[in-house]
Amino acid sequence: MDYYRGHLSKQMEEESTSLSAFKNSPRPSSKHTTYFSVYDHLFRSYRGKKITLVEVGILNGGSLFMWREFFGPDARIIGVDLNPEVVKFREYGFEIFVGSQSDPNFWKEVTREIGSIDILIDDGGHNYIQQIVTAECTLENISDGGLLIVEDTHTSYLEGFGTASL
Repeated sequence: MDYYRGHLSKQMEEESTSLSAFKNSPRPSSKHTTYFSVYDHLFRSYRGKKITLVEVGILNGGSLFMWREFFGPDARIIGVDLNPEVVKFREYGFEIFVGSQSDPNFWKEVTREIGSIDILIDDGGHNYIQQIVTAECTLENISDGGLLIVEDTHTSYLEGFGTASL
């Protein structure tokens, strides 16, 4: 689902590099309208550089392609998801790890293999326990000056996203 459709001004659409990358992705992705200007601002100094980006929660893979276009060919784009079917995105040059973001042992293995992370985007299960475990288990791997972005924190206040959905 494309959350941006019909909600952004023409000026914002023309100015947003991340929105353009989102729209050009060959796979679907869903992002809230307000994210694009934040992405453009927070990530501008990383564009065109050799960085490591990890995104938790890749669903249909659309954001993997979005980040590739946004950051450029030198970026190492890594996806983490619970669904084993996402390994198909390896054929496009993405590194993929399959496992539960609420499992510290999973993160121990993943962080050991990945090493230093410049940007980590948690767009995974949207459960506050999962978000906390992910932050706690990856924080030491985030490089000095790196970013940890936790999307959809509003779900902590929605029914169905409490500890019962782990």
